[in-house]
Amino acid sequence: MNQKRSVSFLFIAAVSGLIACNSAGNNKSASADSSSSAQSTTTTGNTAASGDATKGIGSHQSVQLTHPLDDKMIAAGKSTYDVKCQSCHKLTDEKLVGPGWKGVTDRRTPEWIMNFVTNTDEMIEKDPAAQKLLEECLVRMPNQSLSETDARSVLEFMRNNDGKK
Repeated sequence: MNQKRSVSFLFIAAVSGLIACNSAGNNKSASADSSSSAQSTTTTGNTAASGDATKGIGSHQSVQLTHPLDDKMIAAGKSTYDVKCQSCHKLTDEKLVGPGWKGVTDRRTPEWIMNFVTNTDEMIEKDPAAQKLLEECLVRMPNQSLSETDARSVLEFMRNNDGKK
């Protein structure tokens, strides 16, 4: 049980590290911040490796963001961060085991973040940005098996950390 928990923890740390480690800034934050919907929507098919690089590889091709931020989702995301992420990631730009999370929602689209958190292994295998992060960070984030709800809450927590309203 402890070994399984350790592996889960390391996976979340690596995914978070890969997300936050990129300093190239080649992705824009989504303009959906002005949306008034509090729901996350996804499509059912996977994007091919040659698909839209800003969205990553996975089922999340359209993530509807909340405006204003959802306090319950932020709290749930913080709880997930506290349990599965904080031992490797700081909320600043300072690297711990993995990179800090500050500014990740400015560097990556919500779809890319959701796909990376929920489809970690395939993203690391096929997504050029995820591969570059692995090369820079030297830590392969383990799959934390987050639910869609948990992943979306972590994204909301990241947005809050980055000062989004």
